[in-house]
Amino acid sequence: MSGQYEVGSIVEGKVTGIKPFGAFVALDEKKQGLVHISHVAHGYVKDINEELSVGDEVKVKVLSIDEESGKISLSIKETQPKPERTERPRPQSSGPRGGGGGGNRKPGAGQQSQAQGFNTLEDKLKDWLKQSNEIQADLNKRIKK
Repeated sequence: MSGQYEVGSIVEGKVTGIKPFGAFVALDEKKQGLVHISHVAHGYVKDINEELSVGDEVKVKVLSIDEESGKISLSIKETQPKPERTERPRPQSSGPRGGGGGGNRKPGAGQQSQAQGFNTLEDKLKDWLKQSNEIQADLNKRIKK
C-alpha cells in the first residue's frame, strides 16, 4: 500500500483540509496523510488555522504508514530545524540543586524564603508552625499592652 512512500522520507504535499486536530495533506493524486496538530510546529499550536491554510504547499516527513488501513501519519515540524531553547535553565534553577533560586514562588513568605531548595512537607510544616507561634506570641504581647 505504501508504494513510493517510506517511513522517514521527506516529501512535498498540499494541504487539502483542516480540522481542529490536524491537517490533511495530499502527497499525490491518490494518497493523502494526516499531520496531527502536535506535529505542525515545534511550539504549542492553539489554533491550527493560524499555522496552515487549505492549498498551502508543505514539506512533510512520513512518520508511519498503516499497511492495512492505508493511513499515513505525517509531520511538518520534523522537516524544520529545532529552535534553540532559551528557557531551559530556568526550571532547573529552582530544583533540588538550585542553591536558593526560585524565591519568588510564594508571595508573603517573608524572611523565611532565603534558603529555598528541596524541603519535605514535614520540614515546611515545622516552619509554618514556628511562624504561626511567633505571630501568635507577638499578637498576645500587643493585646496585653
